[in-house]
Amino acid sequence: MTRTPPQLLALALALSLSGCFYPATRGRVLEDRVDRLAADNARMAKELEEARTQLATTLPRIDEKVAEVTRALESLEKGSRRSSADVGVQLQKTVEDLAQLRGQVEEYLFKIGQLETALATSKDETDRRLLELQGADAVKAAEAKRKAEELERPTDKREFLALADSRLKAEPVLARQLYREFLKKWPKDPLAGQAHFGLGESYVAEEKCREALPEYGRVMQNFPKAPAAPDAYLRASECFRELKMADESRLALEELVSAHPKSAAAKTAKARLAQLNRGKRAPAKKK
Repeated sequence: MTRTPPQLLALALALSLSGCFYPATRGRVLEDRVDRLAADNARMAKELEEARTQLATTLPRIDEKVAEVTRALESLEKGSRRSSADVGVQLQKTVEDLAQLRGQVEEYLFKIGQLETALATSKDETDRRLLELQGADAVKAAEAKRKAEELERPTDKREFLALADSRLKAEPVLARQLYREFLKKWPKDPLAGQAHFGLGESYVAEEKCREALPEYGRVMQNFPKAPAAPDAYLRASECFRELKMADESRLALEELVSAHPKSAAAKTAKARLAQLNRGKRAPAKKK
């Protein structure tokens, strides 16, 4: 009994469910580091809040002292009954208090600045460690996301797809991010078949055939008329072969020839099938 393309897709999806293993010892070390960083973050956040509270308490006192200086100056101008010497003493005392309060404000502002910088650095380190706990792929994905945020997105769907294609060879993870964005915006568009194929190619670029196969399968099943459909069969065959699944690899070639007989990919498939057939007919060497 032969498998139809949808059955090939189901097989490809099942293959993609296998997870990756993260070394337990390294995981525990990173978890300990993250815990320590989280504790440092909490401590610095508390100190920062205390410094801000102290600053908020000090600022009204500065306003009060400024008001005192203003009143003392007004007394001098209006010829208050108090001697100018008394007013001068009060003014001097107020100015000194004001200078002291301003010194405290500068100290609090400096401390707040230091704490904010240290807290931001520590949070970045914590985020990095958390990504390391999730594995190298998570680190790459986060970096790709950061780069993607800096890119200007075309509003035209063809230009958007071309942008993703342009990043595929050099930055497959970034390209993957863009293909996914395309599919989120235009999931049913005929060009979505090309985006799914691009997703598959982004995984193949990282030698991840298990992850690539479902994307090729979606092209076969949902976008059979897409320009990339014949190549999706061919790439699926190559991935199955890479996974040591010879029967499935051959079946993908046969389905390609049947579904897209006039395509360039079908010509390649016929040549590979002929090679496989020659291998089967070759007599065993005599000892």
